[in-house]
Amino acid sequence: MAPPLLHLQGVALTFGGTPLIENAELSVAPQERICLVGRNGSGKSTLVKMAAGLVEPDAGKRFVQPGATLRYLPQEPDLTGYETLGAYVAEGLGPADDVYRGEYLLTELGLDPSHGTQGLSGGEARRAALARTLAPSPDILLLDEPTNHLDLPAIEWLENELAGMRTALVLISHDRRFLEKLSRATVWLDRGQTRRLEEGFGSFEAWRDKVLEEEERDRHKLTRKIAAEEDWVRYGVTARRKRNVRRLGELHGLRKELREQRRATGDVRLAATEGETSGKIVIEAQQVTKVFDEAPIVRDFSIRVARGDRVGIVGPNGAGKTTLINLLTGGLAPDSGVVRIGASVEMVTLDQRRESLDPNWTLAEALTGGRGDTVQVGGETKHVAGYMKDFLFQPEQMRTPIGVLSGGERGRLMLARALARPSNLLVLDEPTNDLDLETLDLLQELLADYAGTLILISHDRDFLDRVVTSTVMAEGEGRWGEYAGGYSDMVAQRGTGVSSTHGGVATGVNSGARKVGKDPDKPAAKAAETSGDTRKRRLSFKEKHALETLPGRIAELEAQIAKVQAVMDDPDLFSRDPGRFEAATAKLGELQLALNEAEEQWLELEMLREEIEG
Repeated sequence: MAPPLLHLQGVALTFGGTPLIENAELSVAPQERICLVGRNGSGKSTLVKMAAGLVEPDAGKRFVQPGATLRYLPQEPDLTGYETLGAYVAEGLGPADDVYRGEYLLTELGLDPSHGTQGLSGGEARRAALARTLAPSPDILLLDEPTNHLDLPAIEWLENELAGMRTALVLISHDRRFLEKLSRATVWLDRGQTRRLEEGFGSFEAWRDKVLEEEERDRHKLTRKIAAEEDWVRYGVTARRKRNVRRLGELHGLRKELREQRRATGDVRLAATEGETSGKIVIEAQQVTKVFDEAPIVRDFSIRVARGDRVGIVGPNGAGKTTLINLLTGGLAPDSGVVRIGASVEMVTLDQRRESLDPNWTLAEALTGGRGDTVQVGGETKHVAGYMKDFLFQPEQMRTPIGVLSGGERGRLMLARALARPSNLLVLDEPTNDLDLETLDLLQELLADYAGTLILISHDRDFLDRVVTSTVMAEGEGRWGEYAGGYSDMVAQRGTGVSSTHGGVATGVNSGARKVGKDPDKPAAKAAETSGDTRKRRLSFKEKHALETLPGRIAELEAQIAKVQAVMDDPDLFSRDPGRFEAATAKLGELQLALNEAEEQWLELEMLREEIEG
């Protein structure tokens, strides 16, 4: 086996009296592909900075082979002091490096080398930093969250570029698909120490779970041994003083061992506060168009989102994903077309930029809105400190300003705020940003169990495959197509994934997009097809009467459903009176069916009225 190019041996680092890293190892041989994984706050970025020589450990050794070249990609690149992107990238080249490779990489990433460094978006700054890091073709690449702020075309381009390089890699990322494709070994940083698996990330989670199960069994055995020794101390002490002193010493040692064991960090406990049930149709859009500066962002888009649907929206940066969500949820008026939001919709939104967080707020103020020290979750009142623990925040962090939180902590805080509010429609714009893999798993489970409707923007292909039931894809020139299933299903149907030009606009309009939930026999679809004729006629007397009376009918049905539901809420009803239980169940089904039909009829008539009246 070739000697390592880079070796961290027994490194340790303490922050504020608390050990962050204890006796950690990292060895990188030529052309090795290693992913570094661990919970948010476990010290992954710090360990990589030690490897890059940017942080000096309190203990341990760092060795780099003489002559080996190393490049490090930070999470937050700093471009200050450089006039152009080309100058920023050229500064990272060595005397023997190809000066044209930096410009080539910038162009491949959709950036102009002559563009200034001021006013760049997060994605543009990340692309420039990637070009600067990759341009020298070093012996070792240390990449800390390289896919952050990148869209799907850039992520897939980066995968292919790294796969073709002969350099050694150390990767930190929350993107499962990215890690599975590129890693050949896994280093797990857990409770300050590292464990190594000589397999890629695809095998990591099963191995990790096995390790934690073995730890729990050992801890259980230790606890039972302590209990046995304590029983002997109480009832078995004899006159053999020397042996007794030894056993008492062993008992104290066992207690100390158990006390000093660092258990695995607890899981985030995610639970959404669900509102009342929405109508059957949550959102219906017909021929919606939106144009900015003569460029069509959305053109003639139609969709019907039913209760319980999970819709994913994908496309390159700049394609208009956030604009499309704002159109569908009523935050933005279309230039033409109609958007109707169904009855009883309670919407909660998680924005991409975390803009609703004031950096001067404390954690407690952000969760309570500055009112008291309690928060309402799922109809229950919880103390804010207890709710913080559910998201892995410690009680002593209650007065911590939001401005000093890490990206992962801010992501967990935004989830805590959003999930505490009652909802039956969740709108999530890049919810996976900065979340560790374990929290992503729990978020996926939450969304799978969520009884309401979900609209989601994400560049995480694995997350989309696990969560959504249909995928809306930017086809280019303002056109959007809807496909059944997740991202992989969309690629299989379409023949290709998300693509982009250097300008960041999707290309390759696919007229064969499979439309989901579009039944041409439905009255609403027929109304859309004949919309050219709707302005030539007026609502009939029967249609007007139905439009006026249906809201009252809907309210009456909802009241009847509430009464029947109150009867069925009795936990002893089935055992006490099975006949009444069956009758109530049948009645509830009939009422719910009637309510769904009434809501759908009202929605169709209301849309027809608006089209006729212009």
